[in-house]
Amino acid sequence: MKNVNNKYWPFLFMAIFFLNACDSSRIYEENREHEDRVWDKNDISKFIFVIPETGPTYNVYFNLRNTMNYPHNNIYISYQLKDSLGRTLQNELKNFLLFDPKLGTPYGKSGLGDIFDHQFALLEKFSFESAGTKTMEIQQFMRYDSLPEIVSIGVRVELAK
Repeated sequence: MKNVNNKYWPFLFMAIFFLNACDSSRIYEENREHEDRVWDKNDISKFIFVIPETGPTYNVYFNLRNTMNYPHNNIYISYQLKDSLGRTLQNELKNFLLFDPKLGTPYGKSGLGDIFDHQFALLEKFSFESAGTKTMEIQQFMRYDSLPEIVSIGVRVELAK
């Protein structure tokens, strides 16, 4: 028996491509999967992107995907934004709520099954002093060597509106 659904794959691919291409404010976005859904405390993820010009302001977001079985209501992360010479432009410890503390209901957008997508602002309307290559380093800052049920993390940089 022939698989009739194969004829729809090219159209599905084109639709996804064009929907992503319509995001004109995005400068950079990358998400990285965590093997076995575990984020190790020693895993400092580095995201490298280019700021094209200094005139406009930018928003920088932290993307997170976790499962319903994540064992806490929140997550602490530490980030450092560095320039091409390795100088720290910005660093901060942030706390984000993933679940309602009283009800336990998940925040974020429901993805596939028990996976939830979050996008948290790290920097809003941020002015870079110079164009060029920047590095965002992100590390989980919970009190555990291995933080379970973290599917992926990422960074998004976009023009501020």
